[in-house]
Amino acid sequence: MSTEASGGAATAGSGPADGPAAPGGAAVPGPDGVPRCPWALSTEDYAVYHDEEWGRPVHGDDPLFERLCLEAFQSGLSWITILRRRETFRAAFAHFKITSVAAFTEADRERLLQDPGIIRNRAKVDATLANARVLAEWSPGELDALIWSFAPDPAARPVPRTLADVPAVTDESTALSKTLKKRGLRFVGPTTAYALMQACGLVDDHLEGCAARGRSTH
Repeated sequence: MSTEASGGAATAGSGPADGPAAPGGAAVPGPDGVPRCPWALSTEDYAVYHDEEWGRPVHGDDPLFERLCLEAFQSGLSWITILRRRETFRAAFAHFKITSVAAFTEADRERLLQDPGIIRNRAKVDATLANARVLAEWSPGELDALIWSFAPDPAARPVPRTLADVPAVTDESTALSKTLKKRGLRFVGPTTAYALMQACGLVDDHLEGCAARGRSTH
């Protein structure tokens, strides 16, 4: 979840921007009494995503490609828009298998641009196809190794107490973005890169007191 297109403050960093406010932005108990990051309390979809996925380590070239693509499609939009269309995205993009997407034809591109179940943004669709073609030339495991090489030392990161303590961009995400761009990938700005790092468990940005804090171990 990122705000790359709009240049806004952290959304994935602090959770989706359309979540409810909380005094000081601290972790708060949900209806079930479990303390969570406040952004997780606005919808059941967010609560499940927060509890079961966000910040948990993700490995594998295809799973990381999927998350990189979805973060790029989310740029300028709310994450819930992507989350609720994720299964449609998976069906449209061959479950984000890099070799399959790399083989998409012009007819596939036109199909995607006409698919109401995804975000029909021409630049984002084209970037996804182009990125798949670049990554198809990499060695197996190379994307996984590259992304995870930018995971910071958890001991060197302060535990965020409120949403205001969570950054939108870090030195590591900026370096990751530069490296991915240098290797030929598109729609991978520093904010999108940091959202990827958060979602895939390279960093643990669950707030102090959140029940999910500490599950994002490498």
